[in-house]
Amino acid sequence: MLDLANMRATLADHYDLAPSLDLAEAQRHIHARMDRVLPFADWAIHAPYVAAINRLKKERNAVILAHNYMTPDIYHGIADHVGDSLQLAIKATEVEAEVIVQCGVHFMAETSKILNPAKTVLMPDMAAGCSLAESITAEGVEEMRRRYPGAPVVSYVNTTAEVKAASDICCTSANALQIVEAMEGDTVIMTPDRYLAQNVANQSSKKVVFWPGSCIVHELYTAEDLRAYRAHDPEVKILAHPECTPEVVAEADFTGSTAGIIKWVHDHKPAKAMLVTECSMATNISDELPEVDFARPCNMCPYMKKITLEKVLYALHTMTGQVEVEAGVAARARVAVEKMIALSRQLGV
Repeated sequence: MLDLANMRATLADHYDLAPSLDLAEAQRHIHARMDRVLPFADWAIHAPYVAAINRLKKERNAVILAHNYMTPDIYHGIADHVGDSLQLAIKATEVEAEVIVQCGVHFMAETSKILNPAKTVLMPDMAAGCSLAESITAEGVEEMRRRYPGAPVVSYVNTTAEVKAASDICCTSANALQIVEAMEGDTVIMTPDRYLAQNVANQSSKKVVFWPGSCIVHELYTAEDLRAYRAHDPEVKILAHPECTPEVVAEADFTGSTAGIIKWVHDHKPAKAMLVTECSMATNISDELPEVDFARPCNMCPYMKKITLEKVLYALHTMTGQVEVEAGVAARARVAVEKMIALSRQLGV
């Protein structure tokens, strides 16, 4: 666990991180990307961290990969590449920098390390876990194989390296249906998200069996909530993530990955939209879409929010929080992840 007092003392010895209107003004072009959601006075608090991190990235030959659920100061202020799990996994295979800083949760940093064994991968807070990833182990995968002999195992990227290594192929919410349909045989095992599996099963020609895991953010939404929103405002377009229950998905106007939801909003530009996923995503795209009024049901991921500008700066300054994956596990997990990436490209997902 990070020693926050020591972290702050170390940073104070090397950086002037007091709020600065001068630095805020000098970086107004960055603030413009989030002006609708982050007041300029608050930007003055973040600006010294953003300036220090962006300067340190060059010194360390580092690149920052940030998930769509990061806060705006990270998403717009310091990230070199943003996206969903699939987009970030693909980008991790393409970056040339020697250091990758993963702004997301731990399994994402593991994925980057698996795909880049020779690079340094930094996790700003090792406690940024994932309820879904923690719901299954490699032993759980083997239990499913015993129950369904011969069935291929498709594991969500929201899993540990050990689970990926025990699987045949990975998937994300963006490509899960296509991956399942491409598997041989009539039965496919999906781990660990029960709701993603059920939503895939509703569209698939395969029999999909699943591990009973779930995401603490997406399972909180209910169909009753969505019906109440729509009754209050019939014009609202509801876009749901497939980690939500099938009942919630049935109420939505569109269902897709975080990248898919973002694309839909850009393409359709509805007057009002409600994104049924982690609430930072609507915040991050608000300034890109001033014509869209975002309803904001806010279920926040406590793990994603462990990543802060302060922790990113400390990780880059000290080069601590390095993620390691045992070589044998990494080699087997790499096969599952690379199969996913290759098949996704082949299928045009």
